[in-house]
Amino acid sequence: MNDQHDHGALGDAEYAEFMELASEEGFDTDDVEAAIEEAGHGPLPVLAVVGRPNVGKSTLVNRIIGRREAVVEDRPGVTRDRVTYEAEWAGRRFKVVDTGGWEQDVLGIDASVATQAEYAIEAADACLFVVDATVGATDTDEAVVKLLRRAGKPVVLAANKVDGQSGEADAATLWSLGLGEPFPVSSLHGRGTGDLLDEVLRKLPEAPEQTFGKAVGGPRRIALIGRPNVGKSSLLNKVAGEDRVVVNELAGTTRDPVDELIELGGVTWKFVDTAGIRKKVHLQAGADYYASLRTAAAVEKAEVAVILIDTTDTISVQDQRIITMAVESGRAIVIAYNKWDELDEERRYYLEREIETEMQQVSWAPRVNVSAKTGRHMEKLVPAIETALAGWETRVPTGRLNAFLGELVAAHPHPIRGGKQPRILFGTQAGTKPPRFVLFASGFLEAGYRRFIERRLREEFGFEGTPIHISVRVREKRGKKK
Repeated sequence: MNDQHDHGALGDAEYAEFMELASEEGFDTDDVEAAIEEAGHGPLPVLAVVGRPNVGKSTLVNRIIGRREAVVEDRPGVTRDRVTYEAEWAGRRFKVVDTGGWEQDVLGIDASVATQAEYAIEAADACLFVVDATVGATDTDEAVVKLLRRAGKPVVLAANKVDGQSGEADAATLWSLGLGEPFPVSSLHGRGTGDLLDEVLRKLPEAPEQTFGKAVGGPRRIALIGRPNVGKSSLLNKVAGEDRVVVNELAGTTRDPVDELIELGGVTWKFVDTAGIRKKVHLQAGADYYASLRTAAAVEKAEVAVILIDTTDTISVQDQRIITMAVESGRAIVIAYNKWDELDEERRYYLEREIETEMQQVSWAPRVNVSAKTGRHMEKLVPAIETALAGWETRVPTGRLNAFLGELVAAHPHPIRGGKQPRILFGTQAGTKPPRFVLFASGFLEAGYRRFIERRLREEFGFEGTPIHISVRVREKRGKKK
């Protein structure tokens, strides 16, 4: 076994003790080491899939993630709930940002392509540029190439719709784009996608190692997110103490990311990509899509997501989607209920009921009731952000965790299923930002029992303002080693 392996957040002595325990319980120590290393990694690398409409981006995304999740239609402008998916190839996990399905607007296709590609490229570690090999390189494709060059991110070129030998020559003409070798693929039939993904893995960085205990350079990064018109720009201007953010009338114009260094509570923070969405009435169809893509880009760059909820409206499906996106991305979370000063007693009563039912998935997140317009309770924002960051970085020593798990299993054993009672044998916290736990068990743990464990972990150790990831490894049945 390689002694140079990363031990997640475990020190050498703690790691050695833990591996001895694993061996005594009948686990293969290589499997245990792999589980700790996998769970100990930081955020997954991000691949943006870009290209003009109808080149087969969404079909290719479905092929990459191995399931039919991205909506595929023959017209551009199809709105979807999600734009970010998790994928795995050759044992490596990464995120895919799908930029398919946006709308051609009246400002012309080039502007539309530039806008959607820019949002996605910002958040990406590498880009997969999809071109229709049967059509060849168009002016719009050339416009995307310019964007990719300017961004300086590694690019893999996919020549799509190559269904046989005859299409190979079409693919070869795409060398002219100057992006290196075009990989001929058929997203519809899966032809060539293996070679394509091998190249993608070569261009993507490895998932970053756990940085427990190391200070992150520069100011802490905060994303203000929420559905359009919820008050993001007003809030940023209020905390900045001046009008920093100008909301552009023109949709689809290229813009610089709005990253603002702002001093709050005696500390400098970086607010990332917070300007909200620029839109005109005739662009409503694509607005939700752009908002999702932009939110995904902002969250990927941040450490804390401050989610704004407009209290004068009922909590919507779009609010829920944004919350889910932030939770799944593993960022620290603060919920800011905006326009609080505009509520009457009746709305306040019904809002509290909504929060109880609709916001259950983030009941652990610090909550502040604010008014971006008047500045009410802005001073509570920084303590809430600091609380969430502290939870996000909390580390429980392995000895203390196992003492807790032992008491928990003794007092609340897993329900018996099929005459068997699975038991948690031991566990460790393999990483922070967010806290990631690996539990080793004698059998499969049901989802309800995992939720119970998470609830009790929060009661015991805090973890306010952070999602918790729990993975379970089950001991395989095997003959005892001689």
